[in-house]
Amino acid sequence: MNLMTVQIGLVGKPNAGKSTFFAASTLIDVKRAPYPFTTINPNIGVGYAKLRCVCKEFGVKDNPKNSFCINGWRFAPVELMDVAGLVPDAWKGRGLGNKFLDELRRADALIHIIDISGSTDVEGRPLKPGEHDPLIDVTFLEKEIDMWMFQILKRDWDRISRTIDIKSSEKARELYERLSGLGIKLESIENALLELSLQNKRVSSWSDEEIFEFIKFVRWASKPMLIAANKIDLPYAEENYHRLKREIGDKYTIIPVSAESELALKKAAKAGLIEYIPGEKEFKIIKKLNERQKKALEYIKERVLEKWGSTGIQKAIDTTVFELLHMIAVFPVENENKLTDHNGNVLPDVHLVHSGITAKEFAYLIHTEIGEKFAFAIDVRNKKRLSADYKLKHRCVIKIVTSR
Repeated sequence: MNLMTVQIGLVGKPNAGKSTFFAASTLIDVKRAPYPFTTINPNIGVGYAKLRCVCKEFGVKDNPKNSFCINGWRFAPVELMDVAGLVPDAWKGRGLGNKFLDELRRADALIHIIDISGSTDVEGRPLKPGEHDPLIDVTFLEKEIDMWMFQILKRDWDRISRTIDIKSSEKARELYERLSGLGIKLESIENALLELSLQNKRVSSWSDEEIFEFIKFVRWASKPMLIAANKIDLPYAEENYHRLKREIGDKYTIIPVSAESELALKKAAKAGLIEYIPGEKEFKIIKKLNERQKKALEYIKERVLEKWGSTGIQKAIDTTVFELLHMIAVFPVENENKLTDHNGNVLPDVHLVHSGITAKEFAYLIHTEIGEKFAFAIDVRNKKRLSADYKLKHRCVIKIVTSR
């Protein structure tokens, strides 16, 4: 077992703003243009989930190694994948569909970036704002992913289903073996069989409709999806956003986003023109600006930050990590009194792990040998010993003690 970075796929049709979202999150310069299939090969980079650091609580100056801290905010790394835009019938191989879908296999969650202004059609071609219904983009993407998974499961279905029926007591496990390459979890399959009343039905007798409903269930559970309503500052965007909230807000978390604004703020901060903490609703000008720069920042302030509370980029990532994936952040140290590692670095690391993880399971994630020699852990806040099966809490600071 190893500590793995959370992997989030950025999905959507061409020209919805995926590459701008990616660039704004990672500050990696990628090709961006107002026409379909600008992205051909996936862009992979590091974004960050934002949480309150523990440094101020303990009154220390930290020096992070696997993350960074700004004014008491710790930014924990996540991997972002910006893949080729999806068009209708991608599951049949149209456009770059098969390539796109294959790249999603390892994603833990998806952020669906849509053009909430309706200024691009379903193929990603430019339109006037308001000419396209963004709700269509949500439903079509669901269908494309579901159909892709459906046709993978249906390959050689007659033989596979008969084999599963022979091993009826291992139905969930056999289906898991078939779908594990798609990142589908065994627990999701078990829940699907129960919820859809398929656990006692011979698999070979499942209808196509039942197979498709099964696929929809496990996709929803194993690839949770958030909607980033991009281009929120354009005409018709606010109207469309509120309509989507009314129509599908009970099914999806929908975050208003302006990726262009976030990218502009990040670049201005990098150039030393402003002070800006990602996810905040304001920035501070620290260097004299020219008129063009002033107008651009004033636009962002009035049309995005003051109206929506942030650009939405950081909120989308944080919500995906902490709410959709139910991750927690753990700060391991080797010296519980100085809060350091063996090199003297103060609060050097923060790791994102699934909620419910035990102290011993976390030790195994750090290193197999540490897990095997696990004796107990120490809660650094109160110096209490934690047993192997103690479930770690969000923002806990712990020391792992091993047997000699």
